[in-house]
Amino acid sequence: DFKGPIHNRECICLLVYLSINVSPPAWTQGDPRKLIYPTDSTGQFCGQIGTPLEKKPFLFYFNIMKCASPLVLLEFQCPTTQVLPTTSYQATRYYFQFCKEGSVPEILKNRMCPAMVIPSKPFTRRCLPALETKGGVVVIGNKTTFVYGDINLNATDLLEASKNSNLVVEARQVAMKIFEDYTESWPWILLGLVIAMLVSLFFIILLRLLAGVMVWVIITMVIAVIGYGILHCYMQYDSLKGQPGANITIKDLGLQTDFSVYLHLQQTWLAFMIILCIVEVVVIITLIFLRKRLIISIALLKEASRAISHMMSSLFYPVLTFALLCLVIAYWAITAVFLSTSNEPVYKVFNTSECEYSRDTCDPKTFNGSNISARCPDAECLFAFYGGETYYHKYLILVQFYNLFLFFWCANFVMALGQVTLAGAFASYYWAFTKPDDIPASPICYSLSRALRYHTGSLAFGSLILSIVQVVRVILEYLEDHLKDAENGFAKFLLSCMKCCFWCLEKCIKFLNRNAYIMIAIYGKNFCTSARDAFFLLMRNVVRVVVLDSVTDFLLFLGKLLIVGIVGICSFFFFTQRIKPMEEAAPSLNYYWVPILTVVLGSYLIAHGFFSVYAMCVDTLFLCFCEDLERNDGSSDRPYLMSPELHEILAMSKLGKR
Repeated sequence: DFKGPIHNRECICLLVYLSINVSPPAWTQGDPRKLIYPTDSTGQFCGQIGTPLEKKPFLFYFNIMKCASPLVLLEFQCPTTQVLPTTSYQATRYYFQFCKEGSVPEILKNRMCPAMVIPSKPFTRRCLPALETKGGVVVIGNKTTFVYGDINLNATDLLEASKNSNLVVEARQVAMKIFEDYTESWPWILLGLVIAMLVSLFFIILLRLLAGVMVWVIITMVIAVIGYGILHCYMQYDSLKGQPGANITIKDLGLQTDFSVYLHLQQTWLAFMIILCIVEVVVIITLIFLRKRLIISIALLKEASRAISHMMSSLFYPVLTFALLCLVIAYWAITAVFLSTSNEPVYKVFNTSECEYSRDTCDPKTFNGSNISARCPDAECLFAFYGGETYYHKYLILVQFYNLFLFFWCANFVMALGQVTLAGAFASYYWAFTKPDDIPASPICYSLSRALRYHTGSLAFGSLILSIVQVVRVILEYLEDHLKDAENGFAKFLLSCMKCCFWCLEKCIKFLNRNAYIMIAIYGKNFCTSARDAFFLLMRNVVRVVVLDSVTDFLLFLGKLLIVGIVGICSFFFFTQRIKPMEEAAPSLNYYWVPILTVVLGSYLIAHGFFSVYAMCVDTLFLCFCEDLERNDGSSDRPYLMSPELHEILAMSKLGKR
């Protein structure tokens, strides 16, 4: 008496998965202005318009060597005393002279005196070492060495510190150029994305009408587009022969903020050509091995097209998923920025004589009128370090990882909601005895409301399992980055094995979750029961799963690849002003690859959104087909609910025999 997705369901899991939210403390203690203005050790912003510091635009580091720490990029601050001189070089000389005369006690020198005597120059509101290269040698003030404490160091030792202290600023400058490119090219980017959407819809309609022909057209065009890419890369590689500087390697060139420089190197186009050749060979070999299974996948795609034609609104459901994902990403990014800027300057009591408050935390604003100043006349409240002494500040890196975990959890929940919604709608199509009369009205809305009412707990639990594995993978990447210079080969080998295992585990969990959500949409059981039922159902049909899932996914991937290739090639010719009739319409840009990559990425997301509906439809229909074969025998009392064409190809072929 089973007639499709169960309507009268029980609230199997009413547990709402609440988590400790890190946003309130981050938003109250963080300050994104640290990304815009440099700040001194007292938290004042350099050169901020409308403040008393408007005429003090420069920031001076007492010890630039401490800016070489990788934590600078995480906390947006160097762990050294920072002051706001009126000018850069004159104030530097004053501090040096003040400390050189011995006016400062030895215990206070690290807090009140610069660590080195070097020429500096203002750059992006920071007083940085005046490094130059002469004859291929790094010099500072025409000298190759400088005094650091009691030792002499080479000028090259300052390079890493200077780069790290200004890396965020340089990245901001590149970001401003990219922003300018977006302001110039956004109408054309939108036009490219609209074209990508129209091309995707066109392909979907053709798949509905001519599934068999379209599959072979997609295969042929993908091979042709990749072949053209190989030819174009070879032509660019050949045209650069003999040109000055074209034979420089990417390694010798290093990292450049102007990425168009790389396109003038032969090695860049050679690398592109090799990658495309590998992709072309892989596609051709895969098609050769799967040629006998294509007809089966075509039949399944035809059935999916019929299902989608009865609920065209399903094609636009990915828009809702995308919007929810954008909210999740924005919420996570804003919280991460506030967390990164929530470190505060910590002040300690420094003194030259006996004092019971020595090294205690103090407040410089109220220190002069405090009891400490009265009992220890020579004590001073000076900057010690950035961070804070609360548990929140001490374990800020763990809070960042926890925030990342919440991001994975919420993102996986949004995608799980989309999968169970589409699965419920397509399952109602398959189990409808008379199509389309028995299909419920607004199947997408009905399935979504059912998922939100009954299955949020199950979706959250499935998302939690996947998120834990993903966070473990991030932690392994973090450990590998910190152990890259280690000499322990066994530790590196063990770490690589763990990364591989958790990558495989993530893929398996994603596959199992996807099928578990389909069973949840059909039967309304909890996650664990649905995952178990889906697993054993797939194991009883393992041959069908391996062949149909791989072939169908590969065909849909070729469709996405074709759409991205067509739109990407057109955008490349337009933004590089190679289309003569539209040469004047193309905007003048700093980096022409910015709109091209945006259009390519957006086209892939759009194509993936449309074809992911097809993929979910195929998976749902296939699982329903396996259930249909086990529940029914084709008699008048227990007829199959699959279409005769699908039954003929899947159930009666050699692949489908049980």
